[in-house]
Amino acid sequence: MDFQPTPEHNLIREAARKFAEQELAPGLAERDRAHQSDSESLKKMARSSFLGVSLPAKYGGTDSDYISLGIVCEEFERVDTSFRVVMSVHSGLHCLTLLQWGTAEQKQRLLAPLAKGEKIGAFALTEPNAGSDAINIRTRAENRGSEYVLNGQKSWISLSDYADQFLVIAQLDGNDRSEKKHVALIVDRNMQGFSSRPIKGKLGVRAGNTGEIFFDDVRVPVENRIGDEGDGFKVAMSALDHGRYTVAAGSVGISAACLQACVKYANERTVGGEPIGKKQLVQQMIANMSAACDIGRLLYFQVGWMKNAGLRHTREVSLAKWQNCNMAFQSAHDAIEIHGAYGYCDEFPVERHFRNSRGAMIYEGTREIHTLVQAEYALGYRQDRPLKRTLPKWPFGDDA
Repeated sequence: MDFQPTPEHNLIREAARKFAEQELAPGLAERDRAHQSDSESLKKMARSSFLGVSLPAKYGGTDSDYISLGIVCEEFERVDTSFRVVMSVHSGLHCLTLLQWGTAEQKQRLLAPLAKGEKIGAFALTEPNAGSDAINIRTRAENRGSEYVLNGQKSWISLSDYADQFLVIAQLDGNDRSEKKHVALIVDRNMQGFSSRPIKGKLGVRAGNTGEIFFDDVRVPVENRIGDEGDGFKVAMSALDHGRYTVAAGSVGISAACLQACVKYANERTVGGEPIGKKQLVQQMIANMSAACDIGRLLYFQVGWMKNAGLRHTREVSLAKWQNCNMAFQSAHDAIEIHGAYGYCDEFPVERHFRNSRGAMIYEGTREIHTLVQAEYALGYRQDRPLKRTLPKWPFGDDA
């Protein structure tokens, strides 16, 4: 077992960190204060090929492995969660799910423009009355032979106003509702009957775009169905495995950013004639942040390795997401404590990291849901079945 990052991993980390600091960070604090998202950052990511990370070159991707996607997410979230969210939604939830479940024709038609950043993808599962209770979504799709007619509403959708296409999970109409059969559909923004509306007043991720989307008799061609009819919920759960991986990796970025800020502040701020870094309770908090970074990387590296090998990783990614998000929140909480009154205002970035880290304990499965998932695996109540379709192994072959 080799824990040494490859030279390619090191180059990707260096490139992602430099890009985030030089291209994404300028103006961020002002946009966060103003609750203003910036579509220009999406264009910058596309031009620099970050939107094609961990996708096969034959679809316009970088051909890099799945660990590379985690590294980019970590480095982007060191600057701000809103940038990692783009990678989570576009690259993880949307693109990797298409790579896993799409036909050869769909991947060429739908995935190639996404990998090149010519189009932006998003994911639509959550509804006003169905978050953790995802199986009971109310958005309905009626099969009319050559097309599906879609009606309903999705909420808390990242990139709702910017995405060109959405991977939408709907319940099949016309079936026995007790069966809870679902379908996964690619919906284009320009389809008649589609509309979106932003959500304002968020506690965190204020520089990111989040909203609601609506379907009013939206006609979706059958060739835009991902997987077979009835596979929708399996597609959704696969997508969440990919999304949780990016969230787990990104959360390490928050812990790393808090550690960096606190080390600097603790060495500069003096009390009683010595740096506060000499105080044992401050050292305890900084030690925990350092541990969060190392433990968190090991957890998401393990999941990335399993993705590379084509192994199912539902338990492992749930564990990584659960623990890394908890540790990121604690790191940000302690960072405010170390900064004292300055940590309570937006003069220092730890205040923003604190607000941002709280949301990750809710989306992609609440910490309570992941606690139950881990307990059920340990007790033997939950077991994974073989996947109907698996994510292509890396290095990518002709079957990707």
